[in-house]
Amino acid sequence: MPNPVVHFEVIGTDGAALQQFYRDAFDWKIDASNPMNYGLVDTGAGEGAIGGGVAAGEEAQAVFYVQVDDPAAALEKVKGLGGSVIQDVTVIPGMVTMALFEDPAGNRIGIVAAETPPAE
Repeated sequence: MPNPVVHFEVIGTDGAALQQFYRDAFDWKIDASNPMNYGLVDTGAGEGAIGGGVAAGEEAQAVFYVQVDDPAAALEKVKGLGGSVIQDVTVIPGMVTMALFEDPAGNRIGIVAAETPPAE
């Protein structure tokens, strides 16, 4: 079965300014009222559209996330094809199981599990 793109992130050193930029540029609704100031994006595109995040980080980057059944197996496949692991499988209880890898060209790509992990 194909694995869909289910989330995107845009990261920059000034997360609040970047969030405002995307609000103004595309009329996105961005809610950063959480302890991490992670701006959850509602693009307003309706059913079938993916959401994302705009946040602060050490360096500028844009990442998309691919949904898979088994993140660990997906990372092993990526490594076998010449990619490298940036962040091993990480579980955020009640929210997401995720990992990050770099493709052979140096692009950062995320993986998220199809199922939400139980809350602690």
